[in-house]
Amino acid sequence: MFAKAPAGRPGTADEVAMVAELLMSEKGSFITGADFLVDGGATAAYFYGDLNR
Repeated sequence: MFAKAPAGRPGTADEVAMVAELLMSEKGSFITGADFLVDGGATAAYFYGDLNR
């Protein structure tokens, strides 16, 4: 799965934490009701095929 994703690797704990930090900070104060896929593009590649073209 990860090899087919545009990132080509799994995410790190720090990368996931950066999204959480953004959402809890003042910079993310206007973000509501959103889904954030922190998967290096794996979900998009699954549905739409090879994104590395």
